[in-house]
Amino acid sequence: MTLLVAVTVVEIVLLVVVLASYLVVIARRLSSIADYFAKVTFGVRAIESQTAAIGPAVIRANQELEAVVAALPSIVERAERAAEGS
Repeated sequence: MTLLVAVTVVEIVLLVVVLASYLVVIARRLSSIADYFAKVTFGVRAIESQTAAIGPAVIRANQELEAVVAALPSIVERAERAAEGS
């Protein structure tokens, strides 16, 4: 009976040791992943700050392109008239 108790205690201790070692390995991996995420976050913030001026420039470019699109039918009409008149 005492042998069974001793073996059970040893098994429980081994189980706790194995679980603790796996938890340590998982914690190290998570720490490594967190470091990579920090670097990625830093890079994304740098990209965001460097590309902040693109938004207003795109809006202005779109407005100018809309004006060009609005003018195209009259330009085409004039070109057709000029081609017919030649």
